[in-house]
Amino acid sequence: MPNTEKVSAVAEIAEQFTNSSAAVITEYRGLTVKQVGALRRTLGSETTYAVVKNTLTKRAAADAGIAIDDSLLVGPTAIAFVKGDTVEAAKSLRDFAKANPLLVIKGGVLDGKSLTAAEITKMADLESREVLLAKVAGGLKALPTRAAGLFQAPLSQMARLAKALEEKKPAEAAAPAASESAPLVKDFTAEEAPADAVEIDTAVAESEASAEPAE
Repeated sequence: MPNTEKVSAVAEIAEQFTNSSAAVITEYRGLTVKQVGALRRTLGSETTYAVVKNTLTKRAAADAGIAIDDSLLVGPTAIAFVKGDTVEAAKSLRDFAKANPLLVIKGGVLDGKSLTAAEITKMADLESREVLLAKVAGGLKALPTRAAGLFQAPLSQMARLAKALEEKKPAEAAAPAASESAPLVKDFTAEEAPADAVEIDTAVAESEASAEPAE
């Protein structure tokens, strides 16, 4: 490949890394063109499944500030660059790999952090960002502005917070009925709340306070 083409290819891959929230590295050895096309359709329009050259990908990842273990870039490589829901993309890849064992999920990156193949499979078992957001916002009785702040939180934080809220419900149901003067819904205190919840809520509250006009 001429140098100008290599430079262009590296720049294109680096741009994909930069503009994607996650990238899943796979080996597609043995898959037919028809199967690869079917996988691309399964992943949808917000995920780009691109066959790449390993040497160029290493350079592109370095240019984009992404650390990728060299062991992941061995053999015929294709990368799913995810710009939409990372959980849905992980589910699609996992399900396709189950039906087509020649597709091997090797690892990847999420928000700049390395992921193992096991972590990607575990991610596929999570609920979507929208479902987690609904659970968290509902559990906290959040205002729309707070919900918007939560939506920007990392998926792992929302998953842990949603789980904590679900575990809190049985304990509240077993408690004696509250008096009429008591609030119907009790928010987390700083001591009770998961660390993620306190960090998220505090950040949003500060944002709301700064937006209020001075008296």
